[in-house]
Amino acid sequence: MIRKLLRRVFRREPARPVEPAVIPPAQHGIQRESISPAARRVCHVLQEAGFKAFVVGGAVRDLIAGIKPKDFDVATDATPEQVRELFRRSRIIGRRFRIVHVMSGPETIEVSTFRASQNEDAQTDEHGRILADNVWGSQQEDATRRDFTVNALYYDPNAETVVDYHHGVGDLHQKTLRMIGDPNVRYREDPVRMLRAVRLASKLGLIIDPVARTPIRELAQLLENVPPARLFDEMLKLLTSGHAVECLRQLREQGLHHGLLPLLDVILEQPMGERFVWLALENTDDRVRAGKPISPGFLFATLLWHEVLADWDARKARGEASQAALFDAMSAVLDQQAEKLAITRKISADIKEIWALQPRFDRRSGKAPFRLIEQPRFRAGYDFLRLRAQSGELPLEVAEWWDHFADAEPEARGEMLMSESDPATKKRRRRRRKPGAGPADAPAGE
Repeated sequence: MIRKLLRRVFRREPARPVEPAVIPPAQHGIQRESISPAARRVCHVLQEAGFKAFVVGGAVRDLIAGIKPKDFDVATDATPEQVRELFRRSRIIGRRFRIVHVMSGPETIEVSTFRASQNEDAQTDEHGRILADNVWGSQQEDATRRDFTVNALYYDPNAETVVDYHHGVGDLHQKTLRMIGDPNVRYREDPVRMLRAVRLASKLGLIIDPVARTPIRELAQLLENVPPARLFDEMLKLLTSGHAVECLRQLREQGLHHGLLPLLDVILEQPMGERFVWLALENTDDRVRAGKPISPGFLFATLLWHEVLADWDARKARGEASQAALFDAMSAVLDQQAEKLAITRKISADIKEIWALQPRFDRRSGKAPFRLIEQPRFRAGYDFLRLRAQSGELPLEVAEWWDHFADAEPEARGEMLMSESDPATKKRRRRRRKPGAGPADAPAGE
């Protein structure tokens, strides 16, 4: 209430109209054909109906930087209801931010209405985070509301020009990530912007402007107020950006890794844990850059493995049965994560399957190897095993044996099996000896 009263007393003058820079194709370098047909069609239909419409934000930024965008968003002065009337296959979604999803073939174009500058009546929490933002405004106000200058770029597919209110194209060329407005205020409005700064700087090879970088360490605790589901989405974008290694280094430098993945900072200080995590992230980056599919479940399984391993070892040391101890450790670690990151049920299931397969790779005799390679998640489990071997957690020859076994012909696999007495194979659990039974060292069942 006091904050709102002060804002009314010291009400800012309305922003004066600013003439944006209108950048021609020769300077921005975007080819019209690089914009998806669906996004071009959405802009064309809106403009034909008398509205302004632009491809906006990350897609424009990436095209100027020479990166192929993953998706295309459109910004317009049409309200969500007006957009909905123009497109049969569309729907309005969201409460905090009402937008329209327009479906065109396999693509879904996200259409947002220009938003007004935040005023004293904006709904925020006690930390300044915006809770509702559905007041429509001009394109200039919308540009001012965006976070970084490189994201406040509007491309008109018909005129083939870029509208730039905040020198975003120049900042891209100068390799600088600059915040629009006061960083202290903008980070409080949406603390996720701190993570986004790290991701964009790493992805685009930009240097975070000192004015935008300085408050991050001081305001990092604001991330505790971000809903877990939203925090998970942003972390997933960061870790699957193709620049996860650089992102994690930046997270550590800016002090943002604490609490995002509990104890991640401790894990990275352990020689084996650090090597394992870096190998996993490098592997993910290589796959993203090569255009290969990646599994979020596999990635989070690697990041959290050494927490599971430490808990598992502690439980076994207390006398718990190995298999039960592993499953209890898995649940404990994922429950701890749920407090900060809302890992989806499907991804959690993938993580558990990968972890649960690891003890089974110890069994290289009898029928166990044949049953294991028939498991749907065998390849993911094997890739995880190889990372463990490469980091020094277990002998490399274990991973190599499974590699040869999986590729061998069926008749050759039998010759590769190890004998039950081989110390490298899994030691069988023995039954408790009954009175009158044979020698204590006789295997169970004999």
